Amino acid sequence: MSYIDPQTVLSPRNRVGSVDILYNGGPGDWSVARLEYDGEERIGIRWNGKEEEAGIGNPQSRGRPTWFVVPEQLSALVREEAEQLSNSQEGGLLAGYREMAADQRREAEAQEWSEGLINDASHQEG
Repeated sequence: MSYIDPQTVLSPRNRVGSVDILYNGGPGDWSVARLEYDGEERIGIRWNGKEEEAGIGNPQSRGRPTWFVVPEQLSALVREEAEQLSNSQEGGLLAGYREMAADQRREAEAQEWSEGLINDASHQEG
């Protein structure tokens, strides 16, 4: 095995309840996730592994991929930076906004819809 999709890293099973990926750099890079760990929300980080190499990324335990749980004092900083990186990477939130803004038909529909809301609100009696 080589690259491990971080969404599938659920070990140790008795400690990790859910995984919400905040940033995934893909093969040969690292990932950050919001985890349910021992029943609490925590931030985890791991190296994903590479396609052309054996291994399962890092950290690992007994041949299973795991997460490094970030110390609580660093969690907010790691989470914020991971979200920023995810939003700015190709296919991220900013790219999605640019794509939507370039779609003139959707922009016209959105404009019409929002103007309709204003008109609905102006007819309400206060």
